Amino acid sequence: MGSRLRSKDVFINCSFDDSYKPIFQAILFTVYDLGFVARCALEVDDASELRLEKIMRIIGQCRYGIHDISSVGLSHETNLPRFNMPLELGLYLGCKKYGGRAQRVKACLILDSDPYRYRGSISDIAGQDIHSHKGDPKIAIAEVRNWLATVSKLKGLPGGAEIVGRHERFVLDLPGICTRLRREPEELTFADFSEVVEIWLRAAR
Repeated sequence: MGSRLRSKDVFINCSFDDSYKPIFQAILFTVYDLGFVARCALEVDDASELRLEKIMRIIGQCRYGIHDISSVGLSHETNLPRFNMPLELGLYLGCKKYGGRAQRVKACLILDSDPYRYRGSISDIAGQDIHSHKGDPKIAIAEVRNWLATVSKLKGLPGGAEIVGRHERFVLDLPGICTRLRREPEELTFADFSEVVEIWLRAAR
């Protein structure tokens, strides 16, 4: 992958289902609150670019990756397993291993709803540290905060409890911000939500 690595970019690999949205948005908020930039497959809607090529391009640009495999399971519609999250995790790990000197500095956080659930579906990642959010956005915020603070070695970052408190205030303020922007909270795209988070954080600081 020939993409240039961006030291503040964080690739988010997770489910985009409505049921997962509270955790997804909590992770995005945390990434921006800590001064990083969230990236994911939803950021570009370009039919001229193959989805897998887009994902690989974004992965190649990101210094960090957050991979939540908690939604790996049978689809209600097809009764088949969902492999998108493990596939993107594999691409990320392969990029770190084989992508050249610049890519070898990559770091990633693997999240699941239970610390040992993955053993039944992706046993090949046994031995790696799996962090559990237990389906709770507050725990997800703390896990992401602590991991990014550790791997980035940045000093002076706010603690998990402080970010949780800010996120709770943001959720309360979200409808009002959307009203001013003439948008509906439930219809926000990835780019819209990222913009709203950045607007709120600028006003809060």
